[in-house]
Amino acid sequence: MPRTHRVVYDTDIGSDVDDALALALLLGTPSVRVEGVTTVYGDTLLRARLAQRYASLAGRRLIVFAGETATRSGREVWWAGHEGSLHDALEVEPVEAEPGVDFLVRAVGEAPGAIDVIAVGPLTNLAAAIDRAPTFARGLRHLWLMGGCFDGSDEAEHNIRSDVDAAAIVFDSGASITIAGLEITRRVSMVAAHLERIAAAGPLGRALDADIRQWWSFWNETWNVPHDPLTVLALVRPDLFAYSAEGTVSLDADGRTSFTPAGGGRTRVVTDVDAEAVAEAIVDGVVAAAGGYPASNSR
Repeated sequence: MPRTHRVVYDTDIGSDVDDALALALLLGTPSVRVEGVTTVYGDTLLRARLAQRYASLAGRRLIVFAGETATRSGREVWWAGHEGSLHDALEVEPVEAEPGVDFLVRAVGEAPGAIDVIAVGPLTNLAAAIDRAPTFARGLRHLWLMGGCFDGSDEAEHNIRSDVDAAAIVFDSGASITIAGLEITRRVSMVAAHLERIAAAGPLGRALDADIRQWWSFWNETWNVPHDPLTVLALVRPDLFAYSAEGTVSLDADGRTSFTPAGGGRTRVVTDVDAEAVAEAIVDGVVAAAGGYPASNSR
């Protein structure tokens, strides 16, 4: 029987649809127990309510916490403007009063070595947790990140670029980290055939279909990259990936990243992916969430 992954999901859900797909995938994975969801970057209360709405569409209830709104670096928050616009009466969705960073510190402190954090937005919440609790970083079982770009290009990926100061704290924290960069996530695409299967999967599938189409319209595209669900699968389906040896991540003031193997670091990067299998696994997980797995997937 596979081990149960106790996961806290840290997300800027609501702009790119990949955060919502990743949440659905977590809910559709029997080996995952979602200990809580923390939101980051901009209107985190709206983001938290939206995360709860997706859970409710899957027949679940999560404990959800609004986290840090402003970036540590002072960089302006990028806001698409459509966040939550297809979801009526979001104000009825329950959000915990406890701040997201307080929850992160408490969850890891109460179960050292047991909690995996999957962080798929700017790293502001995590940097604040590291500052607040010196034992936080080493208390994580593992930290799974979507961020950076490690192909030697000059591209600065959004999550890292949005709060470079926070990212620097996380990479220097001594936490055990796996990171999936753009050069890997962009090898996977969600296309119309995938969307047809998602749309047929009950209320959750219909809502995701509408949000995905809104995102496609925003960019005038008919496909999208599932950056964040891929990061979930790096934890729960390691057979679909290859990973580097451990090393260190460096970044410049603009958020460009580089990876150096060895040197005593505790970070590894994803180096290869079975793109077709990952796309299918994402859709399978979303469909499973919509159909209903046992309530052990959430608290």
